[in-house]
Amino acid sequence: ATAIKVTDISGGCGAMYEIKIQSEEFKEKRIVQQHQMVNQVLKEKIKGMHRLRIFTSVPKY
Repeated sequence: ATAIKVTDISGGCGAMYEIKIQSEEFKEKRIVQQHQMVNQVLKEKIKGMHRLRIFTSVPKY
């Protein structure tokens, strides 16, 4: 990934996060495929989360 930003949006309980990821690997992939890639990598970490908002993008040069 070129850039990753994780933000706790739970208001303190630590159960809801927003993750923004930029990666060349997302190029020519649909949003659903991009999110599946992220979910696959984070599957063990997200088990205990109540909610995860994912935003993916391809870097612009």
